[in-house]
Amino acid sequence: MKVKVLSRNPDDYVRETKLDLQRVPRNYDPALHPFEVAREYVRALNATKLERVFAKPFLSSLDGHRDGVNCMAKHPKSLSTVLSGACDGEVKIWNLTKRQCIRTIQAHEGFVRGMCARFCGTSFFTVGDDKTVKQWKMESPEYGEEEEPIHTILGKTVFTGIDHHWKEPVFATCGHQVDIWDEQRTSPKCSLTWGFDSISSVKFNPIETYLLGSCASDRNIVLYDMRKSTPLKKVILNMRTNTLCWNPMEAFIFTAANEDYNLYTFDMRFLESPVMVHMDHVSAVLDVDYSPTGKEFVSASFDKSIRIFPVDKGHSREVYHTKRMQHVITVKWTSDSKYILCGSDEMNIRLWKANASEKLGVLAPREKAAMNYNQKLKEKFQFHPQIRRIAQHRHLPKSIYCQIKEQRIMREARRRKELNRRKHSKPGSVPFVPERKKHIVAVVK
Repeated sequence: MKVKVLSRNPDDYVRETKLDLQRVPRNYDPALHPFEVAREYVRALNATKLERVFAKPFLSSLDGHRDGVNCMAKHPKSLSTVLSGACDGEVKIWNLTKRQCIRTIQAHEGFVRGMCARFCGTSFFTVGDDKTVKQWKMESPEYGEEEEPIHTILGKTVFTGIDHHWKEPVFATCGHQVDIWDEQRTSPKCSLTWGFDSISSVKFNPIETYLLGSCASDRNIVLYDMRKSTPLKKVILNMRTNTLCWNPMEAFIFTAANEDYNLYTFDMRFLESPVMVHMDHVSAVLDVDYSPTGKEFVSASFDKSIRIFPVDKGHSREVYHTKRMQHVITVKWTSDSKYILCGSDEMNIRLWKANASEKLGVLAPREKAAMNYNQKLKEKFQFHPQIRRIAQHRHLPKSIYCQIKEQRIMREARRRKELNRRKHSKPGSVPFVPERKKHIVAVVK
């Protein structure tokens, strides 16, 4: 015998407090809601418009340097601490919560070429034009104590970059060659070289920690294995690569910032062609840094702007610029994935939001729910022409706008010339070369 009983859960219709909104039972049968898509489209359109209205990414400027900011480093343990080195040899340590400088060191004579923090966060290393590598304490000296480095290593040639191993007391410097140093010794453990040109940047892989990548001025990107003490392979591009950055979530992926205005994301196992070519800058790309999520990266360019690219897209989702910002030399994405720091020629470090329209501070549960709902609506209607136009629209400085226009005309002319040549040649004599293969000269193993 079956007995049917009405069972109601009071949580579904009773308010928790008298200030709470009345709960309305809802039937999700699509036949009862014929205008649902139309309503959702209007909501998505409004959400997209409001996102552009509230897009105010610039937060503050950290000023105090007396020369252009040449390099920056993140503290591995503290979110609020960042280090910066200038072209006059000065190193500053900043507190981002107070937005002020907490310590200044006259580290080198000439440029500070590179800096990195030790994996434990107790000290940091700097290299400069005076052919020295210096290790400094992260804490300020005691009252009456001299501001002096813990260790100083004097090299034979100028060092142009430095990076620390992610787990061991080992660091790598680059200049005339790539040197691997033990912190306890004053001579390198091993020296790695392939070709005879100056190397501009060296980076350890954060996952496969014994792998290194370096960029040389003879247009090479060279990969090394610390255990083998020999280079693995190199890829030669059409123009020089300024720096590279490894993806912190995918061990084999790295992105290279090139002089030909593009960024190239490579899989180190298949260097014959890049995974993606990122094109939007209108001048040489000087620096690149990944978000801790590994899904996006930020690039700094000589065209006085920084751009945020999704890893799997060829064009940037965001471009940041100000009237006063000059050539951006260095850029860093903070470890909590919320902020971006960039250092430029005119002596300032700027702090930006990673998501331009994000509301900072604590969100109420209803605010969070509304934000998630709007985000899903925007994703649902992202390919609708009206919404897409509003979401992609950006104001650009006149110089960048005119250069983009000029480059578009040049690209169209090249394409037209190739089509004409193919049309008036023997079939198959003018091959189709995909964009990804155009910029690679050779891969040497």
